[in-house]
Amino acid sequence: MIRACLLIAILLLAACGEQKPAFEGRVVLQRAVAYLRAQQADDGGWHSETYGLLKSGGSLTPFVLDALFDAGALLGADAASDERGVAFVVRHVNADGALGLGGAVADYPTYATALGLQVLVLDQNRHGDQRHAALILKMARWLIGQQLTEQHGWSKEHPAYGAWGMGGEPRTPPDAGHIDISMTRYAVDALSQGIASTAASHALLGARVFLRRLRNPDGGSFFSTVLTDKNKAGADDGGGWRSYGSATADGILAYGASGKWFNEQLREDALQLASRHRVDVVPGLQSGVGVDWGVSMLHYYRAASAQVFGAFGVKEAPAGRDWRQDLIAAFAREQREDGSFASESGLMKEDDPLIATALAVKALATALRRP
Repeated sequence: MIRACLLIAILLLAACGEQKPAFEGRVVLQRAVAYLRAQQADDGGWHSETYGLLKSGGSLTPFVLDALFDAGALLGADAASDERGVAFVVRHVNADGALGLGGAVADYPTYATALGLQVLVLDQNRHGDQRHAALILKMARWLIGQQLTEQHGWSKEHPAYGAWGMGGEPRTPPDAGHIDISMTRYAVDALSQGIASTAASHALLGARVFLRRLRNPDGGSFFSTVLTDKNKAGADDGGGWRSYGSATADGILAYGASGKWFNEQLREDALQLASRHRVDVVPGLQSGVGVDWGVSMLHYYRAASAQVFGAFGVKEAPAGRDWRQDLIAAFAREQREDGSFASESGLMKEDDPLIATALAVKALATALRRP
């Protein structure tokens, strides 16, 4: 009888040990969500107080909403707040289908439009209707029209082919402007949200051309084929560009969203990322020329890598470590008194608590959503 009681006690203690990180993670997530909700303006949007470029709310509002929708699946939604946020997005899409081009200064229109489109799709799915269908198609057409493909004179041989840039007046050869893996990932994510059209399918195929050029033999990726000085890990000994964590996670997510999730090579790339994973710094940027970037984009990396590990069922990253527990513990240590997060570095604007906290919410929601 005594042995049986001891065994039950041991099992209960083990169960409590397993549940503690999840409980702690939910508390951290709840506080972060409460902070974001409290920052919503009277017009329904989220507006930066740190960066003037982000003050319009064009890109920040769908960015925050996307994270809150993820958290809402775990904690329950705030219907009134969400409705006001969605209404802000709808009001600010221009006649061409772009978000982030309504003010005197463009507010990252590719990011804004891609995130806005995703938010409207999520809002439709939650309501089980097609309330935004026409607007979604208009935004998709605008995004497709921004891609550097044959429509603007770009050949498949050009290193920028298939990519997206900041957004605005479409680029024609030879000036590709600022094109990178991050903006391309967000555009691909948006166009993969059930946009059934020949043009969308062609855009996703074109994106794969660009993404393959960014992939290294080690399974990782770098940032840009054109902006070589922005490849934050620097050049390798063979004249190429070194891989690093955030770009690698973007590459895996973008290639998967383009229609290649069930790809054994992609799964291997995810496992390679897991083997190099760190929670304190972006892997590949912990030393050398990229060291200043290693912490400045840590929240972005945590959110993107969590999505990769969640998508591929990765349990340990690196071997023997539970990436979910490590992530939750890191956020629990770093959360500020008001529930927000912020980096000390402004290199990637993660010193803006709206950006860092939204990324933290995205990462935590993914970590707590066990398969």
